[in-house]
Formats: sequence, structure tokens, C-alpha cells
Amino acid sequence: MKAIYDVAAPAKLNLFLHITGRRPDGYHLLQSVFMLIDWCDTLHFELRQDGRITRTDLGSEASEALPAEDLVVRAARALQHASGTALGVHIGLKKRIPSQAGMGGGSSDAASCLLALQRLWGVRLPAAQLQAIALGLGADVPFFLSGGHAWVEGVGEKITPLALPAARFVVVKPAAGLPTDAIFRSPGLKRDTETATIRGFAANANGSVYEFGHNDLQPVAQALCPQVGQSLDWLSMQHLQGRMTGSGSAVFAHMPHEMELAVAPGDWQVRKCSNLDAHPLAGW
Repeated sequence: MKAIYDVAAPAKLNLFLHITGRRPDGYHLLQSVFMLIDWCDTLHFELRQDGRITRTDLGSEASEALPAEDLVVRAARALQHASGTALGVHIGLKKRIPSQAGMGGGSSDAASCLLALQRLWGVRLPAAQLQAIALGLGADVPFFLSGGHAWVEGVGEKITPLALPAARFVVVKPAAGLPTDAIFRSPGLKRDTETATIRGFAANANGSVYEFGHNDLQPVAQALCPQVGQSLDWLSMQHLQGRMTGSGSAVFAHMPHEMELAVAPGDWQVRKCSNLDAHPLAGW
């Protein structure tokens, strides 16, 4: 095999995100449901025999240049080192998922890279070893290796597959972004939300899993980035109940039926998205 083209890397939405504690090493303990949606980056992989790992930025819908050492390059190097292969790769990456959005774009790219390069290089690591590499790259990367929606706990490493009903969503990414570190460092962040259960999530009293819980990061994010609150207000004007995904700045709302949306500010990204039945690379 000399190349693999058009590899999809889907974004995620956090249906809720509770911070339940903090470890002695400073890492936060969370509970969340991660849901895959059809807002995807695209990657291309071409085999190199010289062992080099190179990457081309194929452009971004937000006109953001990729850093020289992004998660995709780090993922490729980590797999190359762990597998001992002498092969290399040239990667082309087309970014569509916005950065600093809380949608996991970089983490999804890294996971798709790990899966695709195992096939391109003809290597197969044990699942536990691949998961360890993924967690070393970032807390969200193991989820994107799991193949579908999931209940996620710990620092992101405890993953339980979860079925979700098909649904449509409005996703809004305002122009302003949010660095994750600034939110988790905030003294105002709530870190003691009561532990939830999968059973409680599935039996949500409101009758919809899409109304369960809240996002503990949202109040801090709104204080740091007024556009988060403005985006939520815009969703409210459409009679939709919005909440932030991840550490923001993107927000979303379940759309119970197809509807026309009011005009949003021109520098915002607004999309109607569907959740996915499974990750496009499930089974790789």
C-alpha cells in the first residue's frame, strides 16, 4: 500500500461535562458524554521510504495556518517510535473543524492518523499500547480511537461505548477562541459536581438525553469570552436551548425539527450537523 486518501476525522460535542474532582497531580476528573458529529477534517497519507514524517497544510476554512508540530505530526512520530518501523509518511491535512472550539479537532486528527498509519505501515500495536500513546497525546485522543459515542470518565481514559438516538444539532463557533488552560486554571471553576451514572443519564427525567446535566466549564468560559454568551443568546432567539461543548468557545443546541435560522454575525461559523452512527474508521 502506497497511500491512503480521504481519511475523515470527525468532531465531537460534549452533551454535558461535569468536573467531579481533581487528582494530586493537578489533572481534573470529569464525566461526560462525547458524541461524534459529521463536521470533519480530511487527511491524506502517502508512504515515504526514507523514514521522514512531513505534513502539508491543505488549508483551513478559518484561514488558520497549522503549527509546525501539531498533534498529527506528534502522533505519527509516536507510532513510528513505538512500532520500530523504518517507514515514513507525508500527510496532507484539510482543516474544517475550528480550533479553540472544544470540538476536539486536533485530537480527532491525531486518532485518525494513528489508525491510518497502522494500516499504511503494516504495523499493529496492542490496543492497550495504542491507547497509552493516544492518552500521551491528549485527554480526548483515546475517545476518538473508540469507534463511536461514549461515556467518558477519569481524565479521559475511561471510555464506555454508548448508543445515542439519531439527532440534528445547530453548532455555533464564534470568532473568538478560548485556550483550555485558562479555564482549568480559574479559581472560579466548579470542581465538585456530584458523580452521575450512565443509568441516570439514560433515564433522564426530562425525557431527552440531550437535556441531561450541564457544562461546568461554561460559566468561566463566558466570563473570559463574552462571545460564548452572545452565541448562547443567539440560539435562545431561535427558541433553542444551547450549551457549550468542551472548553469552548463553540456552543450547540439540539434541533428537534428542521428549521430556518436567523442570520448570525458574519465572522461566526454556524452549521447544522447530525450525529454519526459510528466513527468513519471504526474497525480499523
